[in-house]
Amino acid sequence: TGLRAYLAVMGIDLKAGGRKTKGFQRTAPKSSNVYLALLVKLYRFLARRTDAKFNKTVLKRLYMSKVNRPPLSVSKLAKFMEGKNAEDVAVIVGTVTDDVRMLEVPKLRVCALRFTNTARARIVNAGGECLTFDQLALRSPKGENTVLLRGPKSHREAVKHFGAPGIPGSHSKPYVRAKGRKFEKGRGKRRSRGFKV
Repeated sequence: TGLRAYLAVMGIDLKAGGRKTKGFQRTAPKSSNVYLALLVKLYRFLARRTDAKFNKTVLKRLYMSKVNRPPLSVSKLAKFMEGKNAEDVAVIVGTVTDDVRMLEVPKLRVCALRFTNTARARIVNAGGECLTFDQLALRSPKGENTVLLRGPKSHREAVKHFGAPGIPGSHSKPYVRAKGRKFEKGRGKRRSRGFKV
């Protein structure tokens, strides 16, 4: 037929209709934060002009959404930096938070997008340093003497609800209004489940 002959000549445009043919990675942050935009400008330059993979990784993480930049606590930070060189700087593209369960914070050199007030105070009081990414770029433009870290993505409250609760073997957390007797509890013939003779 005419249509088949036409397609044979023209070929089929696989991308027509806006079909996504590849996984899409961000090429810029969605955020309108001007300070983040300046950091992106700086690390775009470093990623282009140096051969260090560190700068490319930091740039990619600066583009990420907040869910993909999970926070890291001071206790986990100290654990990851155990046995590392004293000159090494821990680098987190995200927030560093405090952990009240940790009684003594060791001396740490940390570079992060932001620190909570208590985390910053505890790191500085222990004789450590809290650096920004522009300070890090001046100090180690190729990422030398750095340890690139990130927090756990699976520790969000929302992740606990993923899956189907109530199915045998599932540990998903149900969205329940209350934890009382009447709310999604097994209703067997026993007093604890509201059964009266």
